[in-house]
Amino acid sequence: MFTGIIQAIGHLQHSQPRSGDVRLTVHTGELPLAGVALGDSIAVNGVCLTAVALTGAGFSADVSRETLALTTLGSLSIGNRVNLEPALTLATPLGGHLVSGHVDGVGTVRERHADARSWRLRIEAPAELARYIAPKGSICVDGTSLTVNQVDGAAFELNIVPHTAAHTIIGAYQVGTRVNLEVDLIARYLERLLLGEQAAVSAMPSALTREFLQQHGFK
Repeated sequence: MFTGIIQAIGHLQHSQPRSGDVRLTVHTGELPLAGVALGDSIAVNGVCLTAVALTGAGFSADVSRETLALTTLGSLSIGNRVNLEPALTLATPLGGHLVSGHVDGVGTVRERHADARSWRLRIEAPAELARYIAPKGSICVDGTSLTVNQVDGAAFELNIVPHTAAHTIIGAYQVGTRVNLEVDLIARYLERLLLGEQAAVSAMPSALTREFLQQHGFK
């Protein structure tokens, strides 16, 4: 688990194809590694990765085909900067919100403009994630815990304060930038709970619909 509070910016140092998947080596910059051991989790642009080797200045992690397909990690180039956060502990202040490091989909930055000292971003999410995104709710963008300002269909708006812009890769976003998205855990589990016993039926649709809710007594 993570908090969505980025601890450092690193960069991709090496990418090695391995029998269909990839081993990435990340230079962790100012992220302290003294307490990191093999097998520990580190979020890279919001993706929970397991450290399989420690290099002194960073770590290596294996990235499965599933992760490559559903996140932006497969499109990283050597030198690309990445947001980093080590797994939280019981002593970690929960300054953001609970983040699992399991990316739900990839969104695209559609607009960016200045708003006083902040930046306003408009990001378009995959259509299947729209139902999980609510005004003033939480969303994780490339590992960063952010508050949704407004929602318009599958698009949502964010306000990026100067500190966030300076201490994460969000400050370098441009129109067209693809970003990893993780929706709020509560919304994800609430949908599953509403299915009740029907959740065990394999023929059930993967998402709740208005028709399904009406058939089961929800108005």
